[in-house]
Amino acid sequence: MGTTQHSTFVCPECTSSFVVDDDKRAALVEHGCVRCGTALTPDAFA
Repeated sequence: MGTTQHSTFVCPECTSSFVVDDDKRAALVEHGCVRCGTALTPDAFA
C-alpha cells in the first residue's frame, strides 16, 4: 500500500484554498478550479 501525497491548493483567481490528494490535484490542473473555473498550473499547489 502506497502513501497518499497531499498538497494545499490555492486558486490564484478566487483564493479558495483546500488540501487535495494527488488524484484531485491532477483533476484540478486538467479541469480548473471547482469554485470559479480558472485554469490552473502546478504553481497553484504547495
